[in-house]
Amino acid sequence: GSLPGDRGFDPLGLSKPAEYLQFDVDQLDQNAAVNKAGKVVGKYQGAIDQVDGANQLSPYSDIFGLKRFRECELIHGRWAMLATLGAIVAELSTGVPWDQAGKVELDGARYLDFNLPFTLPQLTLFEVLLMGGAEIYRNTETDLEKRLYPGGAFDPLGLSSKSPDQTQRLREAEIKHGRLAMVAAFGCAVQAFTTGEGLIDNLSFLN
Repeated sequence: GSLPGDRGFDPLGLSKPAEYLQFDVDQLDQNAAVNKAGKVVGKYQGAIDQVDGANQLSPYSDIFGLKRFRECELIHGRWAMLATLGAIVAELSTGVPWDQAGKVELDGARYLDFNLPFTLPQLTLFEVLLMGGAEIYRNTETDLEKRLYPGGAFDPLGLSSKSPDQTQRLREAEIKHGRLAMVAAFGCAVQAFTTGEGLIDNLSFLN
């Protein structure tokens, strides 16, 4: 494929263009021995991978488009990389298992063992406003390339200004690391659910 990290592995056929079928009404004769199902009377293929900036909550013209799937995969991969690293760093620095951090926050907001002058509802409101505002701002972008790789302030090291081959390799490395991080984050959740211990405690068998 042409997308970074695309090796043609698509067992569910998610990369295929979405096609909508219109069926005729099924037969509903209760006196008949057999009621036949309605046949296909029409097909429709919507415009794929087009973005409408006027609709900020659902900007894509087709929610099953390949570019939208790639955007979702890339964003989830970036969050997973941050979450996995954040869980490890938080446990090493505070000693609190990542899955128990919410219980600690109920006793008072803290960050790196410093008390914060905010209540839990206030922190929740801040997060909703900040993340919601960031998502609305991101959805105002109609350029499919910039939606995935905005550059500018989001590229302080200027990695996107490299040669096209180097940029392609970096993008492929990012999507691969993101996929691995999503698997790791899922593994962390399963591990915490099954053992009831944090990431560091689960590694005690290595001692």
